[in-house]
Amino acid sequence: MTGALLGLGELLWDCFPDRRLPGGAPANVAFHAQQLGMNAATVTRVGCDELGDEICQFLKSQGLSLDLVQRDPIHGTGTVTVEPAATGTRYTFKPDSAWDFLEPQPALLQAMRSATAVCFGTLAQRCPVSREAIHACLAATSNDCLIIYDVNLRPPFFEREWIERSLHRARIAKLNDDEVRLLSDMLGANRPDNADFARWLMDRYRLELVCVTRGAAGCLVVSGDEIVDVPGNPVQVVDTVGAGDSFTAALIQTRLAGWPLRRSAEFANRVGALVASRPGAMPVLTDELAALRHEFT
Repeated sequence: MTGALLGLGELLWDCFPDRRLPGGAPANVAFHAQQLGMNAATVTRVGCDELGDEICQFLKSQGLSLDLVQRDPIHGTGTVTVEPAATGTRYTFKPDSAWDFLEPQPALLQAMRSATAVCFGTLAQRCPVSREAIHACLAATSNDCLIIYDVNLRPPFFEREWIERSLHRARIAKLNDDEVRLLSDMLGANRPDNADFARWLMDRYRLELVCVTRGAAGCLVVSGDEIVDVPGNPVQVVDTVGAGDSFTAALIQTRLAGWPLRRSAEFANRVGALVASRPGAMPVLTDELAALRHEFT
C-alpha cells in the first residue's frame, strides 16, 4: 500500500431502523477517497464471522484492498444502532468489537511508513488496546505524511487526554460546530466562536489547518494566513451519516493536489452534500464524483 491514504480505526455495520449498511468514520474516508480516484485502504479489524465476511466483500467489490483488514477469531465484527431523533442522531455501539483490538503488526507499521495520508478519529481509541495501536501506527509515519484527526465525538467514548494526544499527532483537525463548543469548554479555550476556536486550536497544537463543518450551513476552514467561509449547498437530505467523512476525503485529496484553500473547501462541501442526499455512509457515487471533480477542474 505504498503512497496510500489510510483510514485508521473502526469498520462496522450501521444498523438503521430499516436497513444495515457498511460504515465507520475512517473506513468511510478511505472508501470515498477511493471513489475520488485516490489509492486508499482501511486499517481496521473485523471478526471471523459472517458480518466480517460480508463487509470485507463489499470493500473488495469497490476496489479497496483488504491487506490491512485484520481478522479477529475472538471478537465479533462491530455494529452500531443508528436512531434518528428530533434532538440528533443517537448511536449505540456494540462493546468489545473486533476494531477495539487492532494490533500494530509489522506489515501494518510498514504500510504506515509509506502512507501519503492517514485519517483517524476518537471512537476507535475507546479501548486501550486499539488506542495504543493507533498511536504506534501514527508514530511510524514519515514526516511528509499528512495526518488528519477527525474529532468525531461519540459520547461517552472520549476523554480529554485522548483528544489532546491526537491533536498533538495531527497536521489537520476536522470537527463540527457542536464539537467546537464542547472542546472549547473541555480544553479551557473559552472561545465558542468557530473561527476564534480554530485559531486557538492551531496555535496551541501547532496545526496547519482546522476545518469546522456546519451541516446545512457549510464549512469554515482556517489556515495560518487564510479563513475560508463556504455556505451550504441545498440538497434533499436522506441521511447525514458519512457526509462529513466524504468531506474529509475530498479535503485530503485536494490538499495533497495543492488546490487553493477556497476551491478545496468548496469542492469538499459539494461532495459532502452529495453523500447526504443518498442513503448510508458509503453510497456508490463514482460517476457523480468524477463529474463533480471535472466541474471544479
